Amino acid sequence: MQPLRVDDRGHLLVHADGSPFFYLADTAWELFHLLTVEEIDVYFKNRREKGFTVIQSVILSEYDGLRTPNAYGYLPLEDEDPLHPNEKYFDFVVQVLTLAEENGLYIGLLPTWGDKVDKWHWGIGPEIFTRENAVDYGAYLGKKLGKHTNIIWILGGDRFPFPHIDLWRALAHGIRKTEPQPHLMTYHPIGERSSSTWLHQEPWLTFNMLQSGHADRCFDNYSMVLHDYHLSPPKPCLDGEPRYENHIINSDPLNGRFDGADVRSAAYWAVFAGACGHTYGCNEIWQFYDTSRKPYGAALCTWQEAMDMEGAWSMLHLRNLIESRPGETRVPDQMLISACQGSHEHHVQAMRDAASTYAMLYLPAGRPVVPDLTRIEGKVLRTWWYNPRNGQSTLIGTCSDKSPVSYKPLMEGHGQDWVLVIDSAERNYPPPGKWEDYVK
Repeated sequence: MQPLRVDDRGHLLVHADGSPFFYLADTAWELFHLLTVEEIDVYFKNRREKGFTVIQSVILSEYDGLRTPNAYGYLPLEDEDPLHPNEKYFDFVVQVLTLAEENGLYIGLLPTWGDKVDKWHWGIGPEIFTRENAVDYGAYLGKKLGKHTNIIWILGGDRFPFPHIDLWRALAHGIRKTEPQPHLMTYHPIGERSSSTWLHQEPWLTFNMLQSGHADRCFDNYSMVLHDYHLSPPKPCLDGEPRYENHIINSDPLNGRFDGADVRSAAYWAVFAGACGHTYGCNEIWQFYDTSRKPYGAALCTWQEAMDMEGAWSMLHLRNLIESRPGETRVPDQMLISACQGSHEHHVQAMRDAASTYAMLYLPAGRPVVPDLTRIEGKVLRTWWYNPRNGQSTLIGTCSDKSPVSYKPLMEGHGQDWVLVIDSAERNYPPPGKWEDYVK
């Protein structure tokens, strides 16, 4: 697999040869801690089928990852000491990285969950890191794992970087000191925050990660993405932990649970606001719940059953849509909306490519929208409805009159989300989502 890098504009991720890379991740936090190689292979194949490109997981996991052995009876550290890693455990990590490569997947790899640095208000811990041993632990990871080109380092682990910023810097320095070539590196912050708040100028931070969290059905992660998009120097950004499918809203059962529509709105809002990709999450998947384990967050089904939920399938349709048009220069552009931008759960988010050969407007609840057609180049425009729920596209028609007109989907309400796609007809783009037909 090719290494990844930041594109020349500073907003997207690409392969080493410059070809586009769409970061589409799943959160599998407890994967190294709980699953066998055979189970991981089943999971990887399922995620590859759904278009995922990245799996986010943790070496020193959150739920007693230092004291409860993994599926093979291995603890990651001897005597809970970062200076004495257990080679058998890390050989297993290498085996998983290799298996991911065979499945065409990158691993968003957290060296540790944040509670091993700072238990703060929650976490099992124990706190085992100092600035001194963080350098050596990072150096061990860089040497042991760094030859794998499918690693994306993610520091943090649901924590503020302060007051331990020097420790996180030390960990980053240790990794950089021994890995054969620098991998992408970011930081996973506390909920409703972005790494950019504290770390944007850090030289080791190659892209920003935000966590919009699990507290609100219509939390405006697009505002956070837009903020990071316009920072200087430019760095890619994405929502690395949004609302999880089947997760209880704001931890109160009376609020219900996030569903596939909530998952899609978080994804489309973020990507159309300028994110370089997106992370999906599912309540039963991150913890790999089965009936032999303690459930967290009132898990309802096993992880095997949860793999095929609506929201997971819809991530494939998002990727197909993005890759069915030239995406190297996609930019957010709310000026594409003349009227009916909406707010809260009805917020319409718009983007286009820099040359204005196409535009996409995401309508989360099927309400009408009035686009500014004059912002799309070409004398004749072709318009489509794209269904984010099943990946099907429907041709609306062509027009040469760019006067304001309202576009209204057939249905309205929660779960009736649509994408209005507007193409310059002379480009002859394929139907939205048909990426296999697209040839530059």
